[in-house]
Amino acid sequence: MTTRVAVVSPDTAVEEIVRRLIERRISAMPVVDTDGGLVGMVSEGDLVRRPELGTEGLPSWASYVLDDPAQRAVHYRKIHGLEAKDVMSTPVWTVEEHATLAEIAELLETRRIKRVPVVRNGRLIGVVSRANLLHGFATSKPQKSVTAADRELRAVVTDNLVEHPGVPDEFINVTVADGVVHLWGMVATQAELDAARAEAERAGAKVVENHLRILSSQPAQPESSSGES
Repeated sequence: MTTRVAVVSPDTAVEEIVRRLIERRISAMPVVDTDGGLVGMVSEGDLVRRPELGTEGLPSWASYVLDDPAQRAVHYRKIHGLEAKDVMSTPVWTVEEHATLAEIAELLETRRIKRVPVVRNGRLIGVVSRANLLHGFATSKPQKSVTAADRELRAVVTDNLVEHPGVPDEFINVTVADGVVHLWGMVATQAELDAARAEAERAGAKVVENHLRILSSQPAQPESSSGES
């Protein structure tokens, strides 16, 4: 899962939500309360029908007949609301931190969603996207679980990326299998790519498999590097 998750509060303005989605190049953000509890999700789909865009449309004749007043009120609030709590989708499908890849894949497929928040005691601790899931499958081995050492190494690599000022860690996903660190995601420059690899090596990785891609450029060639100095 991605642990550094961009979130908004129920009172965040719609304009601010749009700005953050564009700046971070993401399509959705969890909505959390002051205690870190997950209360909803706001995605691009929740913001498609807006009067500012001239896309709010008109309710059909059938909706006036079949929908009850409460449903019409919710629909109106979602289209014209000004804060996250007005436009967010609820309830939110979630998984616990020990959910298997297979369980997550089934949830994404059956609910037709692109990502699922990970919670611990109702509090948000991460998000697993379709891309995260594919990265996990790519480095997993059938009938074999990730070891405690792999989890510890992943935590150290992730911390190193967070602490490095020249690495866009929120766009990098880290997976570890048998002591081999795999880096996935996007960076803006070759320097950022090299810095991310260096931080993985500094964490003690035996080998670093670099799958990072440079934005607006050709995909970086996958490479392996020894973690020994």
